[in-house]
Amino acid sequence: MESNNDMTQGSEGQKQQGWEREVIEKLALAAVTEQRKARHWSIFFKLLLFFYLVAVFVVAMYPSIKKDMDVTGGEGHTAVIDVVGVIAEDKPASFENISQGLRDAAKDKNTKGIILHINSPGGSPVQSDYIFHEIRLVKQEFPNLPIISVVSDICASGGYYVASATDKIYVNEASLIGSIGVVINGFGFVETLEKMGVERRTLTAGDHKAMLDPFLPVNELETRHMQTLLNQVHKQFIDAVKKGRGDRLKETSDMFSGLVWTGKEGVSLGLADDFGSDKFVAKNVIGAEKLVNFTPSERIMDRLFGKLGASFGHAVSAAFTRWDMG
Repeated sequence: MESNNDMTQGSEGQKQQGWEREVIEKLALAAVTEQRKARHWSIFFKLLLFFYLVAVFVVAMYPSIKKDMDVTGGEGHTAVIDVVGVIAEDKPASFENISQGLRDAAKDKNTKGIILHINSPGGSPVQSDYIFHEIRLVKQEFPNLPIISVVSDICASGGYYVASATDKIYVNEASLIGSIGVVINGFGFVETLEKMGVERRTLTAGDHKAMLDPFLPVNELETRHMQTLLNQVHKQFIDAVKKGRGDRLKETSDMFSGLVWTGKEGVSLGLADDFGSDKFVAKNVIGAEKLVNFTPSERIMDRLFGKLGASFGHAVSAAFTRWDMG
């Protein structure tokens, strides 16, 4: 009897050990399966992210790719360079971008003419002057290549500064054109601070280092000095327009006063030459109907994340004073 009991107990112990081993094996197998699934999902999401980034890259670079495909087509075309928005160093309509587009277009053997598509209220006098002289340099190097401005909504101030360097200016009758002047903006908060009981404390090395400080009273000497600077830049602007437009200008007493005119009035005053769109000028003036955009594309990282530092600095500066041709 004892022998049978021992055998029975041994058999039950083996069954228990087998059951435990089976459970452990199942748990281990389940863990391995979960790891495989997690690995597969990880690979899937990594591939998804990769294809998403590729798609973003393709979309961002499509204008450049399309332009290269069009240029290599071997047919004559009219190059288009966009001068859109504020003309400034940290904007798309900067000297660096416009000059690169001009050079690329002029060097392309299939370019029959260049259109500057302008829709700009103006901007930096320095950037505008740089672009003005770059256009004239390209004209010297490629004397048989027409460079024509086509205005859409507005071509004012620095925008007109740029346009005046081109061979001809085409507008719409409802376009706004002109604003040949220079402005510097600021604010005064002196009385506001006094009412709030705030005392302004500024230390400078140099009597006029805090010139145009919005929290200090107006200084007549500094005002006269800044007006002299504005007059000098204004004369530079006027001279450039006269050099570019020549005897086509029908000068009036208020032509250089900062006023703007419609495209129709601009043509009658000699500020513009005729009416027409990009397509009209390409087909009927340049003689190459096909349009190829040579405007340099922004770098992909700039498109994705923006120029945060430059924008912040510009915003802080603009909050207190603004000097431009807009």
